[in-house]
Amino acid sequence: MARSDPSLQAFLQPLRNDISRLYALSCSLSITYRQLAAGSSELFSPSATTRLPTGREKGRYLAVYLGLHYLRVAFIELLGEEQVGKPEHVRRTLEKAWPIEDRLRRDQATELFAWIGDRIAEVIHDDLANSKVDPPAEVAMGISFCFPIKQKLHNEAILLPTGKGFALGASLNLQRALLDGYECHTRRSDEDPSEMPAKRQKMYCLPKLKITVMTNDTIATLASLAYTNAFHNSRVVMGLICGAGCNSAVPMKLADVQKEKTQHIREKAPDATETVVSTEWTLRGAAAPLQEHGIVTDWDKELEAHSDRPGFQPFEYLVGGRYMGELVRIICFEWFHKTKAVPVTSLPSKLVERFKLTTDFLSLHVATSQSDEKLAKELSERLPPPESSDWVWTPEYAGHIRSIAAAVQDRSAALVAAATVGLLACTREIRLQNAEVLDPPTESESKSDAEEEKETSLADSKLPENGSSMSGWKNGPEELVVAVSGGVISHYPNYRETIQLYINRLLLSDGPQSGGKSVLLRSADDGGIIGVGVLAGTVAGEINGIISSPQDEAASQMGAPNVPSYF
Repeated sequence: MARSDPSLQAFLQPLRNDISRLYALSCSLSITYRQLAAGSSELFSPSATTRLPTGREKGRYLAVYLGLHYLRVAFIELLGEEQVGKPEHVRRTLEKAWPIEDRLRRDQATELFAWIGDRIAEVIHDDLANSKVDPPAEVAMGISFCFPIKQKLHNEAILLPTGKGFALGASLNLQRALLDGYECHTRRSDEDPSEMPAKRQKMYCLPKLKITVMTNDTIATLASLAYTNAFHNSRVVMGLICGAGCNSAVPMKLADVQKEKTQHIREKAPDATETVVSTEWTLRGAAAPLQEHGIVTDWDKELEAHSDRPGFQPFEYLVGGRYMGELVRIICFEWFHKTKAVPVTSLPSKLVERFKLTTDFLSLHVATSQSDEKLAKELSERLPPPESSDWVWTPEYAGHIRSIAAAVQDRSAALVAAATVGLLACTREIRLQNAEVLDPPTESESKSDAEEEKETSLADSKLPENGSSMSGWKNGPEELVVAVSGGVISHYPNYRETIQLYINRLLLSDGPQSGGKSVLLRSADDGGIIGVGVLAGTVAGEINGIISSPQDEAASQMGAPNVPSYF
């Protein structure tokens, strides 16, 4: 691989952030997050989830995940404590996945949810076809979404404004839309099955749906790993999605969240002390520290100006997989055209046209290439210049696009790490000394923290209320686990490892944490669908009613499809 071009490295300097700047950013974000939790009506919205799963939940639930590009439906069987010490804690059966066509994104909610209802009916029908017992009157299910929601009850949710590309109106009642979309598959007393087309009869007389849980994919990811985590001295404290978009979820004390936002929790669960909060930290309300610390570059401003909703999600423009490819394109265009004086008409069209260079392409072809020579050959085939151009991909130029992509990826990972550390400091899982100087804890907060440390030091083998994550606790340093999922963090080469490296460096720069705490990213693959099944089991345990839909043992051995993750 060719040596890095010094002039290119100087050109990319605006993307570089040393650890002192990142640490200062973490401190500022910690304070901002705490203020937003206490005061914002748009960000840090509490869910109806007031406790994490214990790992003891059992049952079988229909789980649905509406992602950005795919709909996934499966039955999730929770095996509970009988699987302690065994690799399988959750069993997925009859899983299916379908790409979401662009027309469905553009259609009205009725069209999209009618399609979702058809797909759910398909899986339920397959399940009943393999069952040896009478069908149940209803099937308990949970659903998670890739977009932000607001809720007061476990089984209800209202859509919030989103930049995900769906033509869904804000304030859409998601429970009603889903039930309406599925309703045509349940029996009606005035219909005669013999008069229906064969295809319609196949999906006729299906059980009703009993929606027990609605949530977003970040909270589902947190719940998924909290249920299956069996590592000693570790506790799952955060969910993190890094895919097309980026979001996080954390348990927060009710006292730290605005009273108006938690009133429904206090009424429904008066004994609750915590709630799981979806931060929506990419929205504009949390962006001030990015400007204050000089993170945003002119390239970022250009990208934002040409996005669908300029100013709506400032942090996502910097870190989201939906935008990383375009940011690399913008920088490449300036480097090759303005710095290297390559005529626009000679450059590959995907370096000239907006949003034509994708993060998928960078991950699969640029970041994985073994040498600049091989990369130049591949770019010549996959990113060719116009036939009329005399410009060609040389190993040197291939190395340039590799360096630009690596710089964008490194900054994205660094910013996610800084935000993660800031959020964990906000929830007091860790401490940042400078943040406490800028925003000192109140007397009651200091007393509460001291009491928590005392309890932790005495917890030889105590199972905490948010249970399974500390089963088998032994004296020693505590590992704070961040459950991660999403196409970028799971598949972009070295992305997760880079985030972990920056987290480690940020914690070291602040000195030893109390009790030797460390923060570890741990994969929760497919957390969006597994976690909602877990939450369905958690809610069923709370209301003492587990509804399951039995199936033939042979069907339970059917494998799930290998669905690619798209950024």
